[in-house]
This record gives sequence, structure tokens and C-alpha cells, in this order.
Amino acid sequence: MSAGGPHIPVLIDAILERCAPIGGTWLDGTFGAGGYTRALLEGGADRVIAVDRDPLAFDMASDWAAQYGDRLIMQQGVFSKLDQYGDGLDGVVLDLGVSSMQLDLAERGFSFMKDGPLDMRMSQDGPSAADLVNEADETVLADILFQYGEERASRRIAHAIITARPITTTLELAGVIEKCLPRPKPGQSHPATRSFQALRIAVNNEYDELYQGLMAAERALTPGGKLAVVTFHSVEDRMVKRFMTARGGRQSNANRYAPETQSAPAQFELKTRKAIGPDAAELAANPRSRSAKLRVATRTDAPAGQIDAKSIGMPQVRGQI
Repeated sequence: MSAGGPHIPVLIDAILERCAPIGGTWLDGTFGAGGYTRALLEGGADRVIAVDRDPLAFDMASDWAAQYGDRLIMQQGVFSKLDQYGDGLDGVVLDLGVSSMQLDLAERGFSFMKDGPLDMRMSQDGPSAADLVNEADETVLADILFQYGEERASRRIAHAIITARPITTTLELAGVIEKCLPRPKPGQSHPATRSFQALRIAVNNEYDELYQGLMAAERALTPGGKLAVVTFHSVEDRMVKRFMTARGGRQSNANRYAPETQSAPAQFELKTRKAIGPDAAELAANPRSRSAKLRVATRTDAPAGQIDAKSIGMPQVRGQI
């Protein structure tokens, strides 16, 4: 996901098209720079409840939010509790990418391209990435890097981190990781990409937030309400896909040749059987969208239920983070 330049809401045209008509009350669970919220308000929503855990998001909206009056309700909090901020919702949208404004600010510690304190806290409180890197044992660090970042060299990197501690800045950590991996070929991502992703996810408890947020959306959406989720990497997309498949009344089979089994009742009707990606025009205008995938489902009138986190593929880390 690129930093710099104006924030462009990823796959927003696809969301507006798949969720049309836009109306009633929507909740934007990842407000960020406000791109989705503004598009929904301009696209016909009567009001939008904008949720973000980062107080900076609302400070940055101060120069334009007033034009929408009481149609825009800004709520600091986490989207895992979205059903506490609104009930009988007509739509919920979640963009799980890192905000460009967070990447742009070196002092927030999200970017391995900018030197700053090793922070990564979206809410700007609680334990930081520096606390995790400098206090977790080697096994836990390796498991985080592998499970959350899909980093195959997780054990080697974890050992190098332990040897190099204390590590207090982003460039220090990026340098330790770079020494563990081959120099990237042209077009390949930076060697620290997966490790920084994993640490950010652990610091912000992002996978549990996603699981809890999907369940909260199921409770909060009115029959006919839309759930639109934009993911940026395979683990997130797998969780969303499995959740929607299971709540759509179909259970995945270990044998891909076996027929799907129907289970009732279905809490959602899938609007997208396959994930929707950016088209050529969006890719050209917004390189950040290259790994984005959109899935959309419509809430039925079946009662909300419960689903186990493991069954939708939420990674599990051994030991105490």
C-alpha cells in the first residue's frame, strides 16, 4: 500500500455498484481519511456513522466534516464493537488496509521506509511494537512473523531480533530483517514488508478485531443490509471468505470435488461469489489497490448466531503476546 499523495478509497465504485441503492444508515468501520464515508454520503446514504480507533482521523476531517451536518456521526472506537455504535444498519463497510496518513507520519512507526520510533499503535495507546519486539520470547516472535505475516524465514528473523535487542526505531528493525534475507529482485517487495505487517497486526490485534467485527456486523445489520469488506492480503481475505461462505448457509469441504452442503438458516446472501479486484483504470490511478479484494453480502432475516474463530481461518499464535 503506497504512502504519499491524496487518499483514494479503494474499490469504492465497485462497492457503490454492488450495494446499490445506497440509502439509510451506514457504518464506516475504518474511517481513516474519510474516503468511503464521503462517497457513501454523496451516493445517497441518509447518514454515516464513521468509526476509527485513531483520533488523528477525526482531527484531519475537521475541515470538511461540518458540511454534512448531522448526517455524519464520528465515533472513536474499534469496529469490533460496531453494533454498540449503531443498530438496524443498512450497510457496513470495512477497508482493512493501513491508512496512508499513518504510513506518511514517521513518528507513528508503521513504515520501514521512514525512520521513527517503533510504535505501530493505531489507537496511540497500549503496548507498542517496540514493547513486543524487545520483550517477547523468540518462539512467540517467530510464530507472529509466520502466522500473521506468512514469513517463511520467521525463525531466522526472530533469532536475529533477539540477538540485536534492544531495537527502538523502524530503520533499526528493517536493517536487522534485511540482513536475514536475500536482496530483493526488481519488482519484489522490501524484505521487511511481511515482518512489519505481522508486527502491526499483533500490536493492534487485527485478526481478532476482524473476527469480532464480522460478528458485530451480523448483529447490527437490518435484513437487506449490505456488508462490504475490502482486504489487502491473503489471510484477511480467507477469513472474510470463510465467514461469508459459512454465514451464507454453505460449509466448505476439505474435498474440493465434493458438493457443498447446505446448512440453515443463512444469515447472509453472497453478492459476490468471487472476490472483486481493481480494474485496469483503478490500478493506473491508484497503485495501492493492486492487492485489494472486495467481498459483499446481504443480511437475511435469520437470527444472528455465533461462529468459531478457528473455523474461518483466524491464525493462532502460541504463547503470550
